[in-house]
Amino acid sequence: MSKMNFRRALLLGLAGVCLAAPVLAQERATKDEAKAMSDAAFEHIKKVGTEKAYKDFTTDKAAWTKKDLYVMVYDNKAIALAHGGNDKLVGKDMSSIKDANGVPIVTGMIALAAKGGGWFDYDWPDPITKKVMSKSTYARKQPNGEGFIGVGVYR
Repeated sequence: MSKMNFRRALLLGLAGVCLAAPVLAQERATKDEAKAMSDAAFEHIKKVGTEKAYKDFTTDKAAWTKKDLYVMVYDNKAIALAHGGNDKLVGKDMSSIKDANGVPIVTGMIALAAKGGGWFDYDWPDPITKKVMSKSTYARKQPNGEGFIGVGVYR
């Protein structure tokens, strides 16, 4: 390969990486987007009731999955009531789930929501890269005061 062709190939490769970076960045949501989805989920529960809202969060991907965000809802006993990321978790007791560092995740979010809610930090496998990454979930009480609504972002 001539020097000129090598440079062209290198420049085209770099241009491809630069153009792909914004696309990858768009796949990742922000904390503001996660909180907004959590707020919308709270209002949806108030509007349509728990049974319909839980079903919507779990099955209506068009409305309740944005970028890498989804809604999860747990009761005070750490039973998954809705889970937009994995419908097989609905009805399961998740009280014993811990992150790679031994941090109890669902019970930690329940405790945080009971104190008024906020951001809960933990490490969790990223479904895209399959690597354990830092994650923050905004957890808040449901309108009925039971458990929490959570929406998380990878940091």
